[in-house]
Order: sequence, then structure tokens, then C-alpha cells
Amino acid sequence: PAPCPPQTFNTSNVTKQCPDAQCLFAFYGGETAYHKYLIVLQFFNVFMFFWLANFVIALGQVTLAGAFASYYWAFKKPDDMPAFPLFSAFGRALRYHTGSLAFGSLVLAIVQVIRVILEYLDHRLKG
Repeated sequence: PAPCPPQTFNTSNVTKQCPDAQCLFAFYGGETAYHKYLIVLQFFNVFMFFWLANFVIALGQVTLAGAFASYYWAFKKPDDMPAFPLFSAFGRALRYHTGSLAFGSLVLAIVQVIRVILEYLDHRLKG
């Protein structure tokens, strides 16, 4: 939509074409729910970033550990090994270990957020 200057809106052609049209002023930098909870939302973003990053790292580590374990624990090395060790280890990790990985990542994310808050306070109090 085209901008409507309030000074000339009542004399413009728009009010003749559409008599119910109004030119309302929104606001500049007012206090909405978004502005009120902006800091909380940013902390939530940081927390979710840490949680998801830790989950992806843990999933990769468990997948690699499962692939190496399938080689190490095979009695007859070429016969007992799966055809695609990484894919089978990834499937086992998702099927059997997703909850443990998510919980461990949650604990790490909480500790990391506390550490970031303390480092921020340390930085602000030094200055």
C-alpha cells in the first residue's frame, strides 16, 4: 500500500474513492509483546542453539563410536561387519540412543548458558 500522510489524507483522492478508508498512525518503537520479551527470546535462541549444536555433535560421536565398535567387536572381520557401518551405526544411534543424547545435550546446554551469562556479567562488571 502507498503511504498516507495524515496532513493531506482527508483531501486526497482516496477518501472519495473509498469513503471508509482511514489513515492510522502505527507507532515508532512502541512497547509490544515482541519488544517486551525480546531479551527472553534471545536467551531462548542462545539456549536452543547450544542444545541443538550439542545434540548434533553427540549424534556424530555416537555414530562414529558405533561404526568403530562394529569393526572391533566383529569375530570374523569381513563377514560379521555390516555393509555400510556408518549408516547402520547412525540408525542404531537414532533408534536406541536419541533420548540419552537429547538429555545429555540439555545438561550441557544449561551449563553453557549459565557460563555465557557469568562471562557476560564478568565482562560488564570489569568495565
